[in-house]
Amino acid sequence: MLSREEYVEQAHFFQALAERIRQSLPVQEVLAGLRDECLSTTRLPLAIDYMLSEIRHQGAFAPAMAQLDHYFTPFQSYLAAEAENDQGRFDMRLAFDILHLEAKYRADRVTPRGIFLYQFETLCRHRLSYDRGLTAMARDPVFDERWRDWIKIVRRQIGMVDFADMVYVRSEFHKQRRAHRMEDSSLSGDRVLFGEQEGKIAWANRRKDPLYLFSALQRHLAYPQVPRPEVVDQPAELLPNVLRRLDRIETRIKLLEEEQKQGIDITRFFERPG
Repeated sequence: MLSREEYVEQAHFFQALAERIRQSLPVQEVLAGLRDECLSTTRLPLAIDYMLSEIRHQGAFAPAMAQLDHYFTPFQSYLAAEAENDQGRFDMRLAFDILHLEAKYRADRVTPRGIFLYQFETLCRHRLSYDRGLTAMARDPVFDERWRDWIKIVRRQIGMVDFADMVYVRSEFHKQRRAHRMEDSSLSGDRVLFGEQEGKIAWANRRKDPLYLFSALQRHLAYPQVPRPEVVDQPAELLPNVLRRLDRIETRIKLLEEEQKQGIDITRFFERPG
């Protein structure tokens, strides 16, 4: 885990990248400017220098971030690689928005439960690869060995077992219910990864749309809301386009009527010499 000031600078870095790329600014110029903006007491300017040199040679972010695995997490590198994939539909600006909120969350009040749910919801909402995504998540330094083992189990069982059930059986609420029902309070606490509140939410959302589960967990755990693709509303552009097409259709109909009656007089289209 990095220090708090590193995550604060990372949050600013990803936020500025997302904003300036939306302004159609060249990535190399943006990185050069951000290198001077970031605090020199952190390691981020050195990482930006390396990323800038790699972009000039390869034209991609992800390979440089993967090489800096001591500074950027594997999940951050994975999102950058998915955004740069030509065959995918995951947008680079959206990836930087997700990384900005994640770095901001790590700087404030990070918990393994919140980071896992935020990253897993990102995979679900944006239809990314569960196999590669969960593999990258398991290598995050915020997770201990118990969490890594459970993430590998989720990777094998996702799609076959309801995710709400997987959260419920690893919660304190499930442990309490079993102890009450079996009159046995000697259940091992090594399997408990989620608290009582998360267990109740998972129990209430079994056999339902997983988005309801994510929405309830986000409200109660207060981890960042996962950014979603921007819905482009084009009512202002739609009407002028329709009117232009109607004008073209009307002109073609008039030409067809003239051709059927007496032929088209093309001399009217001639331009008189100046």
